[in-house]
Amino acid sequence: MRIALAGNPNSGKTTMFNALTGRSEKIGNWAGVTVDKKESVIKRNYYDGDKELIAVDLPGAYSMSPFTSEESVTSVYVKNEHPDVIINIVDSTNLSRSLFFTTQLLELGIPVVVALNKNDASDKKGNGIDEKLLSEKLGCPVIKTIATSETGLKEVIKTAMSLAGAEQKEPYSQGDVNLDDKAAVEAADRERFEFVNNIVNEVESRSDNSKECSFTDAIDNVILHPAIGILIFAVIMWFVFYISQTTLGTWLADILAGLIDDFKGVVGEAMADADPLLYALIVDGIIGGVGAVVGFLPLVMVMYFLIALLEDCGYMARATVVLDPIFKKVGLSGKSAIPMIIGTGCGIPAVMACRTIRNERERRATAMLATFMPCGAKLPVIALFAGAFFPKSKWVSFICYIGGILLILLGALIIRAITTTKHRKSFFIIELPDYKVPSLVFALKSMLERGKSYIIKAGTVILVCNTAVQIMQTFNFRLQPVEEGMENTSILAGIAGPFAYILFPVVGIISWQLAAAAISGFIAKENVVGTIATVFAVSNLIDTEELELIGEGNAVAAVMGITRVAALAFLMFNLYTPPCFAALGAMNSEMKSKKWFWGAICFQLATGFTVGFSVYQLGTLFTTGKVGEGFIYGLIAIAAFAGIIIYLIKRNKKEMPVEFRIG
Repeated sequence: MRIALAGNPNSGKTTMFNALTGRSEKIGNWAGVTVDKKESVIKRNYYDGDKELIAVDLPGAYSMSPFTSEESVTSVYVKNEHPDVIINIVDSTNLSRSLFFTTQLLELGIPVVVALNKNDASDKKGNGIDEKLLSEKLGCPVIKTIATSETGLKEVIKTAMSLAGAEQKEPYSQGDVNLDDKAAVEAADRERFEFVNNIVNEVESRSDNSKECSFTDAIDNVILHPAIGILIFAVIMWFVFYISQTTLGTWLADILAGLIDDFKGVVGEAMADADPLLYALIVDGIIGGVGAVVGFLPLVMVMYFLIALLEDCGYMARATVVLDPIFKKVGLSGKSAIPMIIGTGCGIPAVMACRTIRNERERRATAMLATFMPCGAKLPVIALFAGAFFPKSKWVSFICYIGGILLILLGALIIRAITTTKHRKSFFIIELPDYKVPSLVFALKSMLERGKSYIIKAGTVILVCNTAVQIMQTFNFRLQPVEEGMENTSILAGIAGPFAYILFPVVGIISWQLAAAAISGFIAKENVVGTIATVFAVSNLIDTEELELIGEGNAVAAVMGITRVAALAFLMFNLYTPPCFAALGAMNSEMKSKKWFWGAICFQLATGFTVGFSVYQLGTLFTTGKVGEGFIYGLIAIAAFAGIIIYLIKRNKKEMPVEFRIG
């Protein structure tokens, strides 16, 4: 038996889905968090009987006539898959808007149960809804619920089960409307709104405080200010990175790294008499490489915890509004801000969230640029280089994220200049939730879910990759063990060696080790850390107090053999080149164009190289008074990139209609 959960965005669908199924799907108080249907079995404690119930969480929709691609997922599923029952989650704080969609669902002939959600928020506003009268008017059961506390959910499921197979009464029907006749559609919508408003006037009593300036309004006057809002956003993000990557996160990471180091020592002692190749594979490759990645887990979890608190309190929805005017000026949609914020967690859902953008060019451009925001997988890479080369500096992480935002804006301007599609003005409409005290339980669940995914990834993809790196470093192409001091003859050195020349203008040296780390990062960005730990045979990448300080950094910095400027440049190169293969797969799916997809990869490669080259050469010039190694080679490559972009811009102007060029 399939029960579809349908409703407007931000009505609490996914929160209810998580409560019913025990899942921890991403939730947020803005549209676009759920962009595809999700299915899971409902927990047995919500119903009696042997029949298996499956809940289907559908993307938020305002109407059965889809306006965006994620709304079409809901419309197509409900119309074609014929769920046994629909639970229509209705936001009780915005009844009038929600019931428009409800009346459309009731016309489909599928049994509907209305879950009148967010009653705690409605009560705080002094509003009241007569659910019995509303049930009579709609001709279907109406049950008050609070998804966050699971209030009323058992009754909803019990009622849904009792309705399976029953016929649904139609409280209101417009008959057949010619969808090609715009005037007829608008007239039908007006009639439906009038019908809904008449119901709302009868069943709802609202406190008359519309003229009062609420607490939320007073805060929004400051937070949403065009200038002050940007400054507040920057300060909040700085504190998030400061706490997660410089203070609390680093302290917890030091403890975990010490435990991993102790475990490695115990295993090493137990295998002291084992075959050297087996010892190197297990102790140095698997435990050392994977342990280096897992050691940064506290930094990632603390950041996810803080971001979850910001989402739950209602601030992140405001952040998208603050960024909206800036994004529009560079040719992106206001909705582009949502994927960028989601991208701080993971690039895959960030790219998938782009489907909420209706304009095709803007959607593709956003999918191309969203991964410039450093995700959780890149956080260990940032922490590694910040701790190894800039242990007393608190600005490294912050400039990585600010750099991502600036590259998104600059990239959007370039894409708008080289695309032939006429730019259309975008409209950004978002519901701003009331501020509330964030739930520590919600933030903790979100953090633990992210941590679980991180550990699973470390135990699968990263484990396999580091094992392969260790094996390729141990043997040469004749499958003979590499002798000490002859590491340059290994399989890994042979494969990564040619790519080291590409990195030469970025780091100033030809290092197959750094090239191998960068290559492995395309599989999963965390691999950069694991590969560095393996190829340089460094057991502890975090604890700067225990490591002997040498020169400008610690022992990790010394063994890499690069300057601080080169380290920062290599970090930037890894952050802004193409993301992991999984994110690239999502990008290919959302763009639906091979031309755009391969163009995106080339653009990201050029961006990462350009940023890394610029940081190294300008930084070296500033610190030493002369340019760095490989300057001429890098300059030729940059000139080639610039030439291609200029050619595409000129070609676009020729192909563009005359009236648009003049405009």
